[in-house]
Amino acid sequence: MKSMTIASAAHACGAELVGCENPDVGLNEAVIDSRKVKKGDLFVAYKGEKVDGHDYIAKALSDGAAACLAEYVPEGVTGPVLLVRDVQSALENIAAEYRNAIEIPVVGVTGSVGKTSAKEMLSAVLSVKYNTLKTEGNLNNQIGVPMTLSRIEQEHKAAVVEMGISHFGEMRALSKMVRPTIAVFTVIGHAHLEFLENLEGVFRAKTEMLEYMRSDGIVIINGDDAMLRKLSCPQKIISVGLNENNDVRATDIKLTEDGRTQCKIVYGNRTVAADIPAYGQHMVYAALEGAAVGFVLGLSEEEISEGIKNYVVIGRRGSVTDTGSLTLVDDCYNANPDSVMCAINSLLKLRGRHVCILADMLEMGSESRALHRAVGEYAKNQGVDLVITTGELGRDIADATGVQAVHFENREELIESLPSLLKYGDAVLVKASNGMKLGEVSDAIKRLRIDK
Repeated sequence: MKSMTIASAAHACGAELVGCENPDVGLNEAVIDSRKVKKGDLFVAYKGEKVDGHDYIAKALSDGAAACLAEYVPEGVTGPVLLVRDVQSALENIAAEYRNAIEIPVVGVTGSVGKTSAKEMLSAVLSVKYNTLKTEGNLNNQIGVPMTLSRIEQEHKAAVVEMGISHFGEMRALSKMVRPTIAVFTVIGHAHLEFLENLEGVFRAKTEMLEYMRSDGIVIINGDDAMLRKLSCPQKIISVGLNENNDVRATDIKLTEDGRTQCKIVYGNRTVAADIPAYGQHMVYAALEGAAVGFVLGLSEEEISEGIKNYVVIGRRGSVTDTGSLTLVDDCYNANPDSVMCAINSLLKLRGRHVCILADMLEMGSESRALHRAVGEYAKNQGVDLVITTGELGRDIADATGVQAVHFENREELIESLPSLLKYGDAVLVKASNGMKLGEVSDAIKRLRIDK
């Protein structure tokens, strides 16, 4: 954020500027890890449960930070400090002020399922034509979003900002900073129900994003989602989905044996051939969202097609691996009932015996056990051959699945039993909330060698 100086940042957040000889020095990006400070950065000193960033102010300044944002100045520290009562609100105010001076298209992405896939797809598509900044990693909350905004520079011609929440009011705070010109809503699903209560609550919390959008903005929704279909707002709505009544829709969907997803994307009289280097019907929605934003921002069919082909799977979000013994769908970064059922649908299109390894879906609220049982019943009704579970709530999945299920008390026992449970040629889905650490199970499956 080179256009923002120490002085203008202090003014934006009402800080007392101490130890500063030259307040007209420009700032680079905001960082919270002193080990990542570069020359010109604004180091933000958060007080965490285990680490107090104020202890690292001196180091950040010595490593080249232009200034530090802090709630107090430690003894012996000399150098520019923006002194505030609350670092979090100050950083948000700085980010909001900086964003107000940015005139490029800014796409805000939210939803209960598929935010990161959508963000990566949107960035891949827009990057074909525009120098596009995107949210890195999981920096999608009230700390990460202002850090992302601070990285937007003059050379960027578009930005894609992932916006994640778990409580009411958080999206309002994010949107006040991001002020998206285009909003993308993926799915309103059973996520963070511990705090948002029910689907209606999720809908209300997510759509807080619209409060800080201009009326001439564009809102892109999953038109196959019942909650999103009822959305009414001053902005123009473009719906995407598989049903024919959507503005942007997918046809001729094909899931290939080598882990790709193909379809045609139709928008009026325009058609895009989409070859997605990732597996699953949910990836069709990501491609539709990418295409819709591409259409809005003036990309050609060829550019949108190229961008979709450039998509890269991030981490454990549905990556498909041929281990030599079986096909592994590693999707254990996160889970809620909607995403698990969607993953099961995609698994069933692969050849082989269909095996699901599942565990707890966290933050499901008071209906948690019923939602886990619903997943087990769905797996049984869809014809999954074997369900393997672990975790306290995973037992509910197994109980609802019935005779096709095996439950283990812990991951270690489950991993030890894999050689006796899995067969050559199986198609295996591994999915649960990240806190259940089923990545260890996926890694064990990759090492497993099974004779024909």
